[in-house]
Amino acid sequence: MEHTSSYYAATANPDARFPKLESDLTADVAIIGGGFTGVATALELAERGLSVVLCEANQIGWGATGRNGGQITGSLSGDKAMEREFRRTLGDKAADFVWDLRWRGHDIIRKRVAKYNIDCDLKFGHLQTALTAGQLDDLQATFELGCANGMGDDLTMVSKGEMPDYLETDLYIGGLLNRKNMHLHSLNFCLGQAQAVVSLGGQVFENSKVIAIEHGSKPVIRTANGSVQADKIMLAGNAYHLLEQPKLRGKLFPASLANMATAPLSDADAAALNPHDLAVYDGRFVLDYYRLTADKRVMFGGGTNYSGRDSQDVARELRPALERTFPRLKGIDIDYSWSGMDGIILNRIPQVGRIGANVFYVQGYSGHGIALSHILAEITAECISGDGSEFAIFENCKHWNLPVGRTIGSLMIAVGMAYYSLRDRFER
Repeated sequence: MEHTSSYYAATANPDARFPKLESDLTADVAIIGGGFTGVATALELAERGLSVVLCEANQIGWGATGRNGGQITGSLSGDKAMEREFRRTLGDKAADFVWDLRWRGHDIIRKRVAKYNIDCDLKFGHLQTALTAGQLDDLQATFELGCANGMGDDLTMVSKGEMPDYLETDLYIGGLLNRKNMHLHSLNFCLGQAQAVVSLGGQVFENSKVIAIEHGSKPVIRTANGSVQADKIMLAGNAYHLLEQPKLRGKLFPASLANMATAPLSDADAAALNPHDLAVYDGRFVLDYYRLTADKRVMFGGGTNYSGRDSQDVARELRPALERTFPRLKGIDIDYSWSGMDGIILNRIPQVGRIGANVFYVQGYSGHGIALSHILAEITAECISGDGSEFAIFENCKHWNLPVGRTIGSLMIAVGMAYYSLRDRFER
């Protein structure tokens, strides 16, 4: 299946295409899913000298990887739950591990772009904004925590009076500037890593949907036209698969993320709106997020739909928020609009584990997947290669399961999220 009609797909590097699996292969590791989790794990394993075969049902980066906002931040929506659960394995070191987890993915991504010369419009700088006094207090606390952990040179509190120097909007009463955070062309970054896998001898297949996993000492994945027998299998489909449901049912629920990109701005308009070319998101639970693309479009996302259904008219739903944020853009053409499914976990901790001894799964980033997927790819590759100590930290977490199907589960989550949306609306 072709990519959705997104800005990312329209500007994807043209030489990054991969064949269909049409034979029976063997490998050290077979990976199901060609998004960030699967591709990054494949690259980690290939770098370690293991033979890898990856099968993607559609095209590489077809799911949430090629549909997100492209922002790489140190935010963890489940940070408190992580710290509590990680104490099972780490004890008093859990807090330090969670703090390091915020930034570990940044280093992986930055080094990978440089190592493989990936053309993905990587830029630095992010501004988290506050609409209320309570949100500003939270940002101040984050700033102080960052300074206490040696990030003073990367962080700057921005007052209400200074906001016009950063954004042409009167919505915000302050913000936190983070120079370590990044933004990029998500799809091209994923495609570049997939090409790197191939350059190291790995095999990557598109339009090769896995229809069955056969368990055993040498498990097998089967597609309509081929198969892969491997020592180990990794399931990395996130919200876009229904494999192994007896084990995984009730763990993850899809949420629709909506995004759009305007017509290109003039240099003058781009400089007026966002003179430092920062990625931005606000401090609400159900937030808006935006940034400038390399060709000076405003990419604007928000209004997460927790029902598990795609938005019907993304541009119509997001335009009011765009124009409220930037009155200068009232009536601007929207050239691209799209939605995609993210995987939501009830306690917001990614789910990591094994089905039997040799089938691994990683899923559920709850809106913070670019950095986390690369961290967990590294951790999973280490486990497959023989060191499972960090994998066990996530594997030992307790998760809440809803004993219902995805449709009912998503509706239950939507009701809960409606509370947070109303709280955001009436908070002062």
